[in-house]
Amino acid sequence: MASRHDKTKSQFNEVMKDLKHITDHQSDPSQIHIENFIGFTRVPVGLVGPLRVHESGAPGEGEGEGEGEDVYAPLATTEAALVASCSRGCKAFNQCGGIHFETLSDGMSRTPAFKFTSPASALAFARQVPSFQSELTKVAESSSRHLQLLSLTPTVIGSTTHVHFNYTSGDAAGQNMVSIATHRACHWLLSSDRSKPLNIQAFILEGSLSSDKKSSWTNTVNHPRGVEAMAWGSITNEVARATLGCSTEQLHQTFTGMVNGGIRAGIHGNGANAMNVVAAMFIATGQDVASVAEACWNQLTPEYDFETKVLTLSLYVPSLPVGTVGGGTHLDSQREGLEILKCNGRGKKRRLAGLVVAFALALDVSTIAAFTNDTFAQSHDRLRRKAGSAKI
Repeated sequence: MASRHDKTKSQFNEVMKDLKHITDHQSDPSQIHIENFIGFTRVPVGLVGPLRVHESGAPGEGEGEGEGEDVYAPLATTEAALVASCSRGCKAFNQCGGIHFETLSDGMSRTPAFKFTSPASALAFARQVPSFQSELTKVAESSSRHLQLLSLTPTVIGSTTHVHFNYTSGDAAGQNMVSIATHRACHWLLSSDRSKPLNIQAFILEGSLSSDKKSSWTNTVNHPRGVEAMAWGSITNEVARATLGCSTEQLHQTFTGMVNGGIRAGIHGNGANAMNVVAAMFIATGQDVASVAEACWNQLTPEYDFETKVLTLSLYVPSLPVGTVGGGTHLDSQREGLEILKCNGRGKKRRLAGLVVAFALALDVSTIAAFTNDTFAQSHDRLRRKAGSAKI
């Protein structure tokens, strides 16, 4: 009977055998869509996993049901210890059944600002928005068959009315799609018969209320910009001691102290290290890396059972702008990164978001353990100096 080590090695080899572009570092320059293209900056890619995941809504899956699947993730990073730490977190969760994830809402926004001569005119325009929403919807959606306008929400600031256009954008992250659609809708409005009585003086495509590539509370509680996702899993005291080098109670105490420190510092969110995985997976799968700013608010919630000593951890990320088509997802290496995750092509956008959060949760528990048992600095020092020979 094959050992778990042999099975893991076989899975690893299966993932690696079809990788041509990640390992070859060659791409067709004609497929690069940036200005003044001169070449590539190569970023090392490490393979993390396997992680046993349970996707809510997948066939045979439910709370406490289904076998799940083993998944590897590519992390593009220059930071030593990141791949090893995330893999350790995966191992700990695997020994306790794995990680569950579910995706909730999905949206992408653009918020043009319409300028008026007075606050009275701005307020009058805001009250009129529902009356022409159906027409704006038709014009905006004409720009792409994958786009759907969900809502228009006006906000008046002085003599300016900001109108929040909230869309779904299919399998694309959608930043460019919503810009083009909203631009078309605004110009239609200005050229229509409605424009003169509304007294619109001018507009700008983005008045910053959609918080594009900026961290904000609106992306946290009002209008998520991207996929809203949550991942959770439990770790027993025995596994924590054997794999993470500390007890579950110690893990809980450490993170409680970190939350208290974060409150005093005014930190936006209360995760441990999630954005390290988000950024690394964004680079490896062709996402817009600047959108890490929108994703950075995240909430890690520990729940400790004092009787069983089981620690349950859940990670919530309200705004994760990802796509499985468009942007950099067509590049050879990034396409292979999506293939490793089984997220390439149509219908996989939500799965990608859920997996990003699941692997981020694995890193978080390992990071907290490293602070708890005082191995954080030593691990970085050892693996930084011997990164080429590090085994995980």
